[in-house]
Amino acid sequence: MDGAIAGLVLLAVLVVFAAIVVAKSVALIPQAEAAVIERLGRYSKTVSGQLTLLLPFVDRIRARVDLRERVVSFPPQPVITEDNLTVQIDTVVYFQVTNPQAAVYQISNYIVGVEQLTTTTLRNLVGGMTLEQTLTSRDSINTALRGVLDEATNRWGLRVARVELRSIDPPPSIQDSMEKQMRADREKRAMILTAEGSREAAIKQAEGQKQAQILAAEGAKQASILAAEGDRQSRMLRAQGERAAAYLQAQGQAKAIEKTFAAIKAGRPTPELLAYQYLQTLPEMAKGEANKVWLVPSDFGSALQGFTKLLGAPGEDGVFRYTPSPVDDVPLKSDDDEVADWFSTETDPAIAQAVAKAEAEARAPVPGPLDGPREFPSLAPQPAPATQPNPEQ
Repeated sequence: MDGAIAGLVLLAVLVVFAAIVVAKSVALIPQAEAAVIERLGRYSKTVSGQLTLLLPFVDRIRARVDLRERVVSFPPQPVITEDNLTVQIDTVVYFQVTNPQAAVYQISNYIVGVEQLTTTTLRNLVGGMTLEQTLTSRDSINTALRGVLDEATNRWGLRVARVELRSIDPPPSIQDSMEKQMRADREKRAMILTAEGSREAAIKQAEGQKQAQILAAEGAKQASILAAEGDRQSRMLRAQGERAAAYLQAQGQAKAIEKTFAAIKAGRPTPELLAYQYLQTLPEMAKGEANKVWLVPSDFGSALQGFTKLLGAPGEDGVFRYTPSPVDDVPLKSDDDEVADWFSTETDPAIAQAVAKAEAEARAPVPGPLDGPREFPSLAPQPAPATQPNPEQ
């Protein structure tokens, strides 16, 4: 019974030992990870992304190294600038392990080494720059810092991809001064822009007033020209109408006198008729308001007798009667053809051309940035319909 128990214990020990041996003999290394293997305490090989067989109790995995690019953010570090101001700079480093053997054997902790190297290099770079240069030279600091780190960490089996300054925090007093300066600069720019706007507005307003005055002067000029031309043409047309009316009136009076004398001649009046007509005319002559006293001449009969002898000839009965003149039947010469153009209502071509020219000048645009071309309403008189004189007048 004791022997069986001892056999079982021995068997269990052998199984456990076999399991340990198998565990020590097989290692699974995933992709993007490298394992540094030592044999009897010395570097043997580096494997990555495979199943590796090891000699139990002879080979061992010294370190597993991540081959992916890593991002490490370091806490803010105090850095003194050239103008003796302390700023807090927070950096971010992107690096990748390219040689796992060097990363394991050349430095004990490459992350701490990168951090300390970044801090010292950053202090060297920023120490030669002023605060303003530091705040405005992020790209140049990143490039210089990356170059120094990449060169220094190359022997550690690292490749620095990029370095970024995440934040640069000046002292609170300097931040207040910077905010005041920025506020003053903004107020200055606002005042400058306000002054520029007021200046531009004043210039535009002055240009608008100038253009308005020019247009008003042009309009007054063209209105005066058209008014003068219209007054001139109206005077000419009125004068022509008065001349034609006077001619027609004279022509009518001539026709009336001609008809009257023709009727008198046709009636062969006697001295008694003439005396009767003369007596009827005398009261009409005395109707004037200024006529207070009217005297009849004493030689009225002698004057009437002489007037009858001049107009008539004695007949068979001894009475003087009117004898027509042999030239009375000759028709009078008419001058209607000579005055035919007096009654024309057509517009004078010279006047129409002058009015058209004035209208063209009035509609001409005045050059200026504010207003476009202006047009003035036509003030030219419209031609009246042609009328012919009444031949009966």
